Amino acid sequence: MASEKATQKKMVVGQKIAVTIEKVAHGGHFIARHEGAVIFIRHAIPGEECTIEISSVGSSFNRGDVISVEKSSPDRVTPPCSYAHRLGCGGCDFQHIEISAQRRLKSDVIREQFARIAKMDIEVEVEEVGNSLGWRTRAIASVTKSGKLGFISSRSHNVIAIDNCPITAAGIEFSELAKKQWEPGTKVELAISSTGERSISTQAPVILHEKVGANILEVSPDSFWQSHVNAPDVLTRVVSEFCELEQGDHLLDLYGGVGLFTSALIDSVGSSGRVDLIEGSKSATADAKRNFQNHKNVNVVTASVDRALARIDGGDVVILDPPREGAGKEVISELRRIAPRAIVYVACDPAALARDTTYLNEAGYHLTKLRAFDLFPMTHHIESVALYVPHEVS
Repeated sequence: MASEKATQKKMVVGQKIAVTIEKVAHGGHFIARHEGAVIFIRHAIPGEECTIEISSVGSSFNRGDVISVEKSSPDRVTPPCSYAHRLGCGGCDFQHIEISAQRRLKSDVIREQFARIAKMDIEVEVEEVGNSLGWRTRAIASVTKSGKLGFISSRSHNVIAIDNCPITAAGIEFSELAKKQWEPGTKVELAISSTGERSISTQAPVILHEKVGANILEVSPDSFWQSHVNAPDVLTRVVSEFCELEQGDHLLDLYGGVGLFTSALIDSVGSSGRVDLIEGSKSATADAKRNFQNHKNVNVVTASVDRALARIDGGDVVILDPPREGAGKEVISELRRIAPRAIVYVACDPAALARDTTYLNEAGYHLTKLRAFDLFPMTHHIESVALYVPHEVS
């Protein structure tokens, strides 16, 4: 019996074909099939009948872009940005979709990743956290050969000059910056802080100050900070609720950055408790050490998380906020030894979260709560917060 792969017809770049879009895929694409071949398509919506152009081919799947829509979804809208199309800026991949439908599709992605990777059936609503435009407080723009400000197009190195970016926060004043002449080939870091500081630089951007509750944190240019204007408040509130910290607790803030969660939770553990903040970025830990220099019960460690954990004997509650690739098996193996009563996981990639959920289950922890937030409107990205507690022993 011939395999499905053997029956697939070879496609070529530039080929135009008619397809019906099946479903959303992880990474901002949508799936269609043609003569046995799988195609990942940009700028589509499930249920639509489209003509697409093949942009790349591979042994297991192909890629394509929508060039016309013959039967459109009721969720299709005119993008608020004129550069949100297949030959335009590559920053936003969902601008053609009505905003509440964007969130439903993101819920579908989380559900599918957990079903496929963790073998779990879950239901989660991706929650709205603010306006769908004007939310981005940090961005890195590129400059064209002619000195115009812009962003890189999808899956290329081409810089598309743009005159405005509607997802950037108003205080960045992108449209004014776009009128200026810039040095060709450079990167321009754009940022505005919650305290009103603005940094626009091609050289050495300034240290910004972010307000979290009653605390002010220093954030250097090379240190990570959430880009959505509402993200720090939303995430610290939910993480605090999930942690249920008590006075005297020992908190492990892993991948703790400049101390967003430590700042919000230091009062919850009190003077009798302590926090170990572990982070691999030297820039972030330098900021964290300054941010908590007056808190003797905060220990800031610059090291890879798995190596630092090997030197820690215990902890009551753990916060995991890893980069996109997730925490991984080695870190979770160390957490099994440490045996906290709760693990709160902040994830920017649902596939990594689903994989690590499997590792945590094997380590004796099961998922009890999961919330997801639309902290990246108009894009496919999602932020989730999950709570894991030890299995009950009968």
